Amino acid sequence: MEINLTNWLTWLPFDRFRSPRPVVAVIRLSGVIGQGGRFQQGLNIHALGSSLETAFKTSGLTAVALAINSPGGAPAQSNLIYARIRALAAEKEMPVLAFAEDVAASGGYWLACAADEIYADVNSIVGSIGVVSAGFGFQDMLEKVGVERRIHAQGDRKAMLDPFEPERESDVKRLLAIQKNIHDNFKNLVRERRGERVKISDRKLFSGDIWTGREALDAGLIDGLGEMREILHQKYGDDVKIREVGRKSSFLKRLIGRGSASAPDLNFENPLGNLPGQLLTAIEDRAFWSRFGL
Repeated sequence: MEINLTNWLTWLPFDRFRSPRPVVAVIRLSGVIGQGGRFQQGLNIHALGSSLETAFKTSGLTAVALAINSPGGAPAQSNLIYARIRALAAEKEMPVLAFAEDVAASGGYWLACAADEIYADVNSIVGSIGVVSAGFGFQDMLEKVGVERRIHAQGDRKAMLDPFEPERESDVKRLLAIQKNIHDNFKNLVRERRGERVKISDRKLFSGDIWTGREALDAGLIDGLGEMREILHQKYGDDVKIREVGRKSSFLKRLIGRGSASAPDLNFENPLGNLPGQLLTAIEDRAFWSRFGL
């Protein structure tokens, strides 16, 4: 039997090898930024490091997309994650796009600034470029219940802002100085990454205010409006391959509160485990989200 090699070769997908489909790796940055607990998916460099490395090593990579849904959290972790993304982007010479979902505020916006372009939904909450610290004072409660607070420390500042002691003006002054330092770092980062795209005054930009997606576009905090897949298809074509990269929660975590901060820390020798600590963490996380009506 005679084989016509020329006709047979026309069926091979050489065009695909000559022009491979563009690939975009997507990494989700969802939740409060910080260390988190055993059943809490806190955003931190330890938990995200390997996923970020994997995303930037994806075969045939065209770009990396960050799907962000975070109300903020720890400034140091925000910057560590930001720095790792920028380092990988520079090393691989790879464009990075950020997509705000419900909220990319405070540390969430810090993460978004790791991208070369930022997009949001018209109803996304964006901004909150500021620093806040909140707590409680319990000194009067202790007196009412007949409890005496005993604390011994070396160093004048070691017990600074103890919630069971009356607030001292010098402690507040020191805290505000620390906050100013962090706020200055945040401002410098936004200036560096957004530059002339910002269309509002520094006073308004760095007031801690928040904007909807459309307002953020007008202010220059973001570059466009739209849903992630829609934008990626517009930029890279209908045949773009979108690959999600990252850890998936186990069945047990999904069963017990879907990896949320409210899920208790199980310990079968001590059924209550660290339940009080987990509840406090859940309350703190709930406070982060509720600042943005979520």
